[in-house]
Amino acid sequence: MLRGTLAELEAVVAVATHGGFRAAARELGISSSALSQQIAVLEARIGVRLFNRTTRSVVLSSAGEQFVAEIAPALAAIRKAVDLADEHRTEPSGTLRINTSVGAARMVLNPVLLEYRRRHTQMAVEIVTEGALVDINAQGFDAGIRIRETVPPDMIIQPISRSVRPVIVGSPGYFERHGRPKVPADLKNHDCIRARMASGSLYHWEFERHGEAFTLDVPGLLTLDESDLMLRAAREGAGLAYLNAWQVAADLADGKLIEVLDDWIAPYPGLCLYYPGRRHIPAKLRALVDLVREVAWD
Repeated sequence: MLRGTLAELEAVVAVATHGGFRAAARELGISSSALSQQIAVLEARIGVRLFNRTTRSVVLSSAGEQFVAEIAPALAAIRKAVDLADEHRTEPSGTLRINTSVGAARMVLNPVLLEYRRRHTQMAVEIVTEGALVDINAQGFDAGIRIRETVPPDMIIQPISRSVRPVIVGSPGYFERHGRPKVPADLKNHDCIRARMASGSLYHWEFERHGEAFTLDVPGLLTLDESDLMLRAAREGAGLAYLNAWQVAADLADGKLIEVLDDWIAPYPGLCLYYPGRRHIPAKLRALVDLVREVAWD
C-alpha cells in the first residue's frame, strides 16, 4: 500500500533541500501552511517524525534523512520520465515561470513573451520582476532573462538581443538652461539623475573612447531606483539621464529628448534567456527557446 502521495513525497524533498518551508513552498507553488500540512499528514500516516522543527529551523530527523535518501532518486526518475513524455507534446501546456528585471521585461514583453502567449494559447505565463539576481532553479523558475554578463556560468544561454546601447539624454528645455556637455568631465556642472541599484549602491555612469574605459560618479540631487521614473524625470527637464537606447527611441525621434556624448559610450552585451542545463528540456521551455532564436535582434 502506498504510504504517501507523490505530492507529499515531493514536499518532503523540497523542504529537505531548502532547509525550510518558505522557499520550498515557492518552488512547489503552494502556501507554506499547505506545505506544512502535507508534511504533517504524511508523518501521521507513516507514524514517524521526518523533521525536527524549532522556531528558527527545520532539520531532517535521522529517520527523515534515511527516508529522503531512499525516495529522492525515485522522484528524480519520475520527473525524468515525465519530461521525456512531455517532449512528445505537440502543444505546450501548463505554466511557464520567468524571472527577470523590470527593464528587461519591458524590452521583451511584446516581441517575446506576448508572442509566446499568442502562439501557445494553452500556456499560462508568469513573469516575476526583481532587481537582484536570484537562483532561478532554487526559486522554482523555468528560466530567467537578464543582461548576459550577469548570468551565472552554469546556465544554458540563448541570446535575445546582441547588444544594448546606453545613451545620455536630456530635454530641450534643460539644454536651453544649462547647455550641452561636450566631454564627460563637463557633467560635474550638470544636474544628473542618479540611479540607485538593487544592491543599494549608486550606479556610476560608464564611458569608453579609443579603447579606454572609465566610470564617473556623477553629481545630482535626484536619485531614483527605476528607469521609467528616470525617463519621466528627464522628459520634465529634471536633469540628464543615463538610459538604454531602446527605452528612449520614441522620445528622441519626436524631439522630446536630445542625446549627448554619444561618441563616449559603447554598447554592452545584450539580454539573453537562460535556464539550467538539462538533458531533456520541457516542451513549454523548448517552445520559448525556439521563439527567442526566431525573433532575436541586433
